[in-house]
Amino acid sequence: MNRFLALGLAVLLAACQEEEAKAPPPQPMTAQTIGYFCQMNVVEHGGPKGQIALEGFPGGAVFFSQVSDTVAYLRMPEQNYKILATYVTDMGTTPNWDEPGKAEWIAIDKALFVVGSDQAGGMGQPEYVPFSDPEKAAAFAAAHGGNVMALADIPLPQTGDPVVDPGEDSDFLTRLRNQTQKGGE
Repeated sequence: MNRFLALGLAVLLAACQEEEAKAPPPQPMTAQTIGYFCQMNVVEHGGPKGQIALEGFPGGAVFFSQVSDTVAYLRMPEQNYKILATYVTDMGTTPNWDEPGKAEWIAIDKALFVVGSDQAGGMGQPEYVPFSDPEKAAAFAAAHGGNVMALADIPLPQTGDPVVDPGEDSDFLTRLRNQTQKGGE
């Protein structure tokens, strides 16, 4: 019996390792690559990019014009595809900020990020700047400000746009009631 249990565990472990090994490689960006959120051409924007390979998604991967958008997507409860792999631009290997290249990818969990620098991402918003080399990340932070941290250490309030206080939009409830009444008439 122990022999069968050991054999079963070995087969299960091999299957899990094989599934992990099947993570697709990063896809190259082309002139036709469109950002998932912005629906704009990704290569026309400077700064680091992201891509997420999704199981069953047409085209296999979604691209992001900013790494901060990539992180926001990963943290969205609404996304419903199985994530196979996530890659971000390794800014320590790119030609420059305005033309980060098309194939300098690193797995997101292997990257260090400079968070809070003075460099805006491709859509003009605050950006998480990824590096594979800790020394290059530290040098970037020294030159542009910000803190070097792992993906898991990026605090939740740092992702996406700030939550708007409903009190700041005094007519929101009135507009909502008007839309509801129009639809219900």
